[in-house]
Amino acid sequence: MAQASYYTFTGAFLTLGLALLAYLWYTIGQREGAGRYGTFFTVNGAALLTASMGLRWLASGRAPYSNQFEFAVSFAWGTVATYLYLEQRFRLRSLGVVVIAIAFALLGYASLLPNRIDPLISALQNSAMLTTHVAMAIVSYGAFASGFGAGVLYLINRRGSIAFLPAPEVLDEIGHKAVMVGFPAQGLMLILGAVWANVAWGAYWSWDPKETAALFTWLIYGAYLHVRSRHQWRGIAPAWILVAGFGAVLFTFYGNYFLGGLHTYSGL
Repeated sequence: MAQASYYTFTGAFLTLGLALLAYLWYTIGQREGAGRYGTFFTVNGAALLTASMGLRWLASGRAPYSNQFEFAVSFAWGTVATYLYLEQRFRLRSLGVVVIAIAFALLGYASLLPNRIDPLISALQNSAMLTTHVAMAIVSYGAFASGFGAGVLYLINRRGSIAFLPAPEVLDEIGHKAVMVGFPAQGLMLILGAVWANVAWGAYWSWDPKETAALFTWLIYGAYLHVRSRHQWRGIAPAWILVAGFGAVLFTFYGNYFLGGLHTYSGL
């Protein structure tokens, strides 16, 4: 079953690569048919990722969130799922050029990591707490990836002069909607993580590099929502915050490799 999980993972990786090519052709070549292929491949890639995660869950007897390989795959899944919702909601496929590229890169990174299923260490034994904590991270990171995509396209087309890209006003709205999903999810992730840390390590907060980076990321997006709602902030500056915020997400994801800390045992 673990081998079947890896086969479906590989299928998802290749399928999302095809989706990315189709979205590029749709956006740059302005071919409507290519956009439909992009959606088709993305839906199938999401289905294969779901199957891969489900098979790994059955093989291990736990949620597939316990090491860097598993979380990279889950991060990609959350990114694709959020993108598909936004594509359906806004009838917008150009966003896939950036967002599906992120998911594809995450799966490429995961393919380089050890994918064996190891027994959980004691700190990860609270399965329900771990599952909920990491699930909130998947929701928030996936939403922030779409916000990043909207921010990047906004900066490229801030004057609205590139016909094959969405209007700046639409991209601004997409970025805001994405953060409205990701911000409370990450807040819940931090709370659950603190409760879990107290059970596992005897302290709610230890200023571990990963938890500190996650808090900093949450504050960046909190500042974005505050100034946007209170001061009706629009334009280039909020788009740059979306880009910077996702940079903080990636640092949170990878930073413990360089800074060490309590999360290094699993790569998470």
